[in-house]
Amino acid sequence: MARLRIKEIAQQQNMRQNALALKSGVTEQLLNRYWNNNVLRVDLTELEKIACALGVAPGDLIVSDHRQDINM
Repeated sequence: MARLRIKEIAQQQNMRQNALALKSGVTEQLLNRYWNNNVLRVDLTELEKIACALGVAPGDLIVSDHRQDINM
């Protein structure tokens, strides 16, 4: 299972959720779901916008939890 690191990376940059939504052009509602990992699927176009706003590669926003994968 994978999880998003948007909140973690944004907080490292002292960027709040509403500021990231404005900078990336994604809706606050969508960003809130991604921020809290409350999603089953991710829109790659929206993820690219968020990554660009944070100055990272889209792949940097996703991490795999290998321990959870093994236990499934």
